[in-house]
Amino acid sequence: MSGTDGDGFAAFVAARGTSLLRVAYLACGDEGEAEDLLQTALERTYQNWDRVRYDDPEPYVRRIIVNTSISRARRRAILRIIPMHTPPELPVRETDVDLRHVLMDTLRALPPRQRAVVVLRYWEDLSETQTAEVLGCSAGTVKSQASKALAKLRLAIGGESVKGVIRNVHA
Repeated sequence: MSGTDGDGFAAFVAARGTSLLRVAYLACGDEGEAEDLLQTALERTYQNWDRVRYDDPEPYVRRIIVNTSISRARRRAILRIIPMHTPPELPVRETDVDLRHVLMDTLRALPPRQRAVVVLRYWEDLSETQTAEVLGCSAGTVKSQASKALAKLRLAIGGESVKGVIRNVHA
């Protein structure tokens, strides 16, 4: 990659890095994991920058973040199934009933694909079509996953308007 191409990549990261880190955090729910996800996504993007830079690179990076997050969540789920000599200690749930904490805990508890749909549709404000493109699925799948996720979120926060709560937390 030439210096000019590297400058374009650096400018992209400087301009969109914070937003992409937020997507990564919302996709996985852990700050350290989010930084790793973003680093992985940016590394893959840099390797393919000659091809990606002519299109809009942000959806490409978002897709890497979401797919990597889902893949890592699957691996962790498999590792939880494998028996251990001593069970791992579970963290104590915070007693803070602040809506933001409740929403974030509930968001973390969603299956990875549902969490990805909620993050992309409502935090990143992508259309159903754009979300489907990022996730590599149909718009119908996005609709059904969003419906299931919003039902779980509504149940957790007591029936308030989840979309309104998400927008208020995002602000």
